[in-house]
Parts: sequence; C-alpha cells; structure tokens
Amino acid sequence: MKTSRLEQLAREEVARLLRRLPADVSAVAEALPVFFFARPTAEMIRRDHLEPDLLGLFVGSPYAEAMASDDVLPPGILLFLQNLWDYANGEEEAFREEIRVTYLHELGHSLGLEEEDLEQRGLE
Repeated sequence: MKTSRLEQLAREEVARLLRRLPADVSAVAEALPVFFFARPTAEMIRRDHLEPDLLGLFVGSPYAEAMASDDVLPPGILLFLQNLWDYANGEEEAFREEIRVTYLHELGHSLGLEEEDLEQRGLE
C-alpha cells in the first residue's frame, strides 16, 4: 500500500485515540507532534542504533521532565508506517490496531512510563 494511504489511516487512528483519552492525558498528547516515516532512515539506524523494523519511537524528554539541554529536537512520536504495515501482514484492520497500540506505547514513554509499566497495561 502507498505510504500516503498508510499515513491517512494512521492519522485517522491517532485522531480517534485523542478523542478517547482522558482530558489530562489528551492535553499532553495533543501538544506532542506525531511524525510519520515509512521506515527508520539509515542515519537513524546508524546514529541511534535503531532496529530497521522498529514500529515507533518516542524522542525527547518525558513530559514530567524539563527538556534536557542536550536534546536536539522537541519531544515527539515517530511512527514507521511501512514497518507497521508489514507487521500487520498487509491487513488494514490489523494495521489500525498496531497504530493504536504503538501510539499509546510511545505516548506512555512521553508520560514517563517504563517498559514494564507499559507491559502491565498491555502496551508492549
């Protein structure tokens, strides 16, 4: 599927999630930009030691912390659409579900939750 169509589906799912979040979380989430990439770039893989099949990534300092002085970019969520599509075996409903889970997982990181906290919430 074309990246533009995947981005449209992803934007729809993120918008649905934002409408369903509690008000205090929604306010934080709405201020957090979401960036869509087909896959991690070669530079991201090399520089940040990312796996090429990564689904999503939170970048920046968590909400509860002030931006660290060495942060190059403001906080944001990166979603890797072609990887998510591949992970969903090319099925649209499975892709939408993976967008939801991955977005919420990365949003959890932005709120300061660690991996075990996310696993306990079913967002691994």
